[in-house]
Amino acid sequence: MMEKKISILIVDDHQLIRETWAFILNKDPRLSVIAQCSNATDAIRLAKELNPQIVILDINMTPVTGIQAAEEISKHAPGSKIICVTMYSQVSFVKKLLKLGATGYVTKNSPQGELIDAIISVSDGKRYICSEIINNLTEQIFELESFDTKTLSSREVDVVKFIKQGLSSKEIAKEMNISVKTVEVYRHYILKKLNIRNTAALVNYINNSQLII
Repeated sequence: MMEKKISILIVDDHQLIRETWAFILNKDPRLSVIAQCSNATDAIRLAKELNPQIVILDINMTPVTGIQAAEEISKHAPGSKIICVTMYSQVSFVKKLLKLGATGYVTKNSPQGELIDAIISVSDGKRYICSEIINNLTEQIFELESFDTKTLSSREVDVVKFIKQGLSSKEIAKEMNISVKTVEVYRHYILKKLNIRNTAALVNYINNSQLII
């Protein structure tokens, strides 16, 4: 007796991508694409009506985003597991979507075999993060393993605190009652002391770590 196929709903605003995914996935005897749609509103409706085992969800849609759709599908079709597909490979973005109910995350740079691996893993009750994200996380760990705030002066720590709050150099200068140029000097020495390439890498680390300062 043949095992029941894994039912899949594909959500992407590009018809060619939807049809390509459906063609590839339907060739696998374990999978069955039961519906496709081009927007988040229809995705939520179809998830409720069809209760697919897997929803392959493009995040970059308008006017309702895939992020909003992920949250709604998790609420109204809890039996459907969501695999987000997007161009974004930032670790912080992955964490946000997992919190909203996604179970898998695959970038559009991933090979087709990895999407199938994600579907099988998620249908088995596991979480799946694609290799590109794992590699980014690994690089981040090695790059920032020498991060040590003990090397910073008290004023530099203050600057890091304000960066963590999302303040610009101008806003930091106002808070600390110093010039913008002085703030930029502090930024330079913070990066140098912590062996971080640029401010973006510092912000990324602060946002993705449990750093307490």
